[in-house]
Amino acid sequence: MMDRRSMIASGALAAGALLASNAAGATVLPRAARRPFRGRLGKVQLLQVGVGGSIAPADRDELKQHPDVVFTGLCDVDADALAAASKDHPEAFTCRDFREAFDRHAGKFDGVVVCTPDHNHALIMMTALKAGKHVYGQKPLVQQLSEVRAILGAVKARPSLVTQVGNQRMGPTGRQHAVDILRRGLLGKAIEAHVWISGPGDQGDGYFYYGGMKDPIAPPANVDWKLWLGAAKDAPCREGLVGLRWRSSWDYGTGQLGDWCTHLLDVLYFAYELPSPIAVVSQTRTASDFYHAQHVHSTLTYPVSGERFAKDRFVVHYCDKSQAPSRAALGLPAGSWPGIGTLVVCEGGVLLVEPEGKIQVWQGGKPVDWKTIPDQGEVQARNHWHSWIDRITGKPGAFVQTPFTAGAGMAEAGLLCCRAARHPGKELRWDRATDSFVGNDEATNSIVRREYRPGFELPAFG
Repeated sequence: MMDRRSMIASGALAAGALLASNAAGATVLPRAARRPFRGRLGKVQLLQVGVGGSIAPADRDELKQHPDVVFTGLCDVDADALAAASKDHPEAFTCRDFREAFDRHAGKFDGVVVCTPDHNHALIMMTALKAGKHVYGQKPLVQQLSEVRAILGAVKARPSLVTQVGNQRMGPTGRQHAVDILRRGLLGKAIEAHVWISGPGDQGDGYFYYGGMKDPIAPPANVDWKLWLGAAKDAPCREGLVGLRWRSSWDYGTGQLGDWCTHLLDVLYFAYELPSPIAVVSQTRTASDFYHAQHVHSTLTYPVSGERFAKDRFVVHYCDKSQAPSRAALGLPAGSWPGIGTLVVCEGGVLLVEPEGKIQVWQGGKPVDWKTIPDQGEVQARNHWHSWIDRITGKPGAFVQTPFTAGAGMAEAGLLCCRAARHPGKELRWDRATDSFVGNDEATNSIVRREYRPGFELPAFG
């Protein structure tokens, strides 16, 4: 995986590129909406909730390099992680409970960076939005299907706030070029897409873990376990959960398909402005009560129309374990696929883009240099993190590629795929408007929502 720092390139988009990026899914701040930023000392004051782990330090490091940023608050249930982060920000207030930050220090920060385990994302992000704070939220945005509609409602209720999902792979130009080629229809009408993620061995103990549920243990002394649980139901601590194993768990993470959906489905959503899926069916041969399933092959069906699509249904296959499609079936020469990829089949060709932006294109079953495809637009690399700050401050031309309104759709797709694996082989008809599977109360009651612990309910928006 490429280091985050190596993916960053600064600079603003030229006027023509801005228009192209906006059409491809970016959100440009309207001129009439720009107002001079008037934060304390002229800087955007940030609170980070979740300061340790594998992602939070990198997000903090990138953001603090922006000249208009100061971290004025740090919050983590892990006392050791909090102490370590405080060394670099000695003036920032600290707390273990994010609710304390809003109750006692709300006047000290303008934006919130959320890097907690997935199960607390929606709660913290919606609390921040209700308090009038801009939000940078780590992918996959939310952990429950019902939280997709909830967080979209919160964003709608606070239209002046700037939101950004952690989708840094759209900063460099590779994936932007893929979006541009598809959005302009340079390979003809879209037929279907195949998306796959690799994974560890079945008993692997890495970023994702499926080696069997461990016995309960006493929580680490430095971790406030009740606060770590947050919105989730009471449950014992287990070995490795606080570190990385929560990512694979049903109650706290979203598994591989949920964790990667923002980084792999983004090209499809930006190119085609996909609506909410109407159906999902997931096949799997492994499942447990504690973990998300492995060996999953999910099929999403989208109702579509217009000149960009070959049919009135657009189908996306989303799989783990590098379950890529047959090259022969696609009319492609023999060869191997990368372990992770997003592949789009169009009437006039096939496009494959890898996570870090490498593109391959075939036309008439033969490989072609994608750079020679005519009528492409201009794209330019950008700093994913700094774009969020630039938009908050009203910098001319500022935009964010993946606001919550865009990230919510990708999260919905990933959650549908991983959660439908609890009902393998059954086609579930999804209705986001009611947060339900039509005609299937069992699926609706088992995989759409959860109860929130008292004191950690999602905030209501009037």
